[in-house]
Amino acid sequence: MGNEMKKTLGKAAKKVLEHTSEPIKEEIKDKVKEKAKEKFVDSIQDKAEDATDNLKEATEEKAEQFEDKAEEGKEKAQDALLSVRDKVGKVVEAGEDFQDKVSSTKDDEDDRKIKGVKSIKSYTDMKGASNVKSSKNIKSSNDIKTMGS
Repeated sequence: MGNEMKKTLGKAAKKVLEHTSEPIKEEIKDKVKEKAKEKFVDSIQDKAEDATDNLKEATEEKAEQFEDKAEEGKEKAQDALLSVRDKVGKVVEAGEDFQDKVSSTKDDEDDRKIKGVKSIKSYTDMKGASNVKSSKNIKSSNDIKTMGS
């Protein structure tokens, strides 16, 4: 309806209200109050429903985004673990090759073996002052055997 039509109807309603009796006026006022309450309650319920719908949509959207991010994080973690696994495998393999090279038991390569902890000399294996050769124990040229003798 146009504004002029509303104004005209409003004026007509005022004129009718002026010429009506008091009990009818009270009844009309009560009905207008009830209608106003109903409209107000309906508009608030509509707004509440809209807010609920918006909240539901936002919640669903965030849940989907969270699931996507969680899946992406899971894939990245799996990739990282696989790369670590490959690197550890390579290190183990290199260690095994190194150990094979070090612990080869060929007789001609005895000098290439790495000594263990037990084969290292300790301080008790070293000569003391009493074990050192003195001038009496040193061989002279007279002690050397010749071919003819």
